[in-house]
Amino acid sequence: MKQSIFTYEEALFKAAAYCSQSEHCVSELREKLELWGVKPSEQDKIIKYLIQEKYIDENRFAKAYVKDKFRYNKWGKGKIRMMLYAKKIDKQVIETALVEIEDDEYRLMIKKLIDDKSKKITYKNDYERKGKLFRFLASKGFDSDIVSDILNIKDV
Repeated sequence: MKQSIFTYEEALFKAAAYCSQSEHCVSELREKLELWGVKPSEQDKIIKYLIQEKYIDENRFAKAYVKDKFRYNKWGKGKIRMMLYAKKIDKQVIETALVEIEDDEYRLMIKKLIDDKSKKITYKNDYERKGKLFRFLASKGFDSDIVSDILNIKDV
């Protein structure tokens, strides 16, 4: 670990400013504190204080993350779940946040992605087209059963 360039108070102030700019989780904050060279004992005190003062709330973070990644990055539930898990968010918190995505909105997003991607790919037959679309949507983390259902029903 490198030498700390901040006192405890300076690190606390800087961490509070970091957390007030946008939603962050504990693991992101811990990475930032380590980057700043803050001692592990001081990291724990800073994180505890910021949670107590509501600068950090993993439920709030998970809901905002799900909303942003679904709407702007067009990720499916599988990829969002995996990325939140990588950020060390509790499994129950992840599942609660994912409920925020309505089924109709989820299916509509898949249909829109199919329409957009269909215009950009080349294929010899319908089987190849569906395969390419399926792989594309799977890579974005969309549920395979829903994608299969839509690809078989929707005639794009």
